[in-house]
Amino acid sequence: MNLISSILVGIVALEHVYILILEMFLWTTPRAMRTFGTSKELAEATKSLAANQGLYNGFLAAGLVWGLCYPDAVIGWQIQLFFVICVVVAAVYGALTSNKSILLKQGLPAILALTSLLVF
Repeated sequence: MNLISSILVGIVALEHVYILILEMFLWTTPRAMRTFGTSKELAEATKSLAANQGLYNGFLAAGLVWGLCYPDAVIGWQIQLFFVICVVVAAVYGALTSNKSILLKQGLPAILALTSLLVF
């Protein structure tokens, strides 16, 4: 595994930890409402749904970190590959069904990490 791949996968993991925090703990704050384009009323009404989404983003981050830390490099690479592909699929789905900017914000770092994992 090369350093560039590890850094890119780490960035994707950190991004998903940040999303977890926004969705699980900060959903009704001005920062999260601005980030996700919600009103106070909508944020309050969807708080439990957002927390659930945040938990899933945390699972993605945990899987990526697991892959980075796995003692066997080949298995670690496979774990990273699986979770990065999951992020790419989620970003494409989010862009098609919700907000096109998700493809850039979530998809681009994951696509770069995926490319790096496959090339290096």
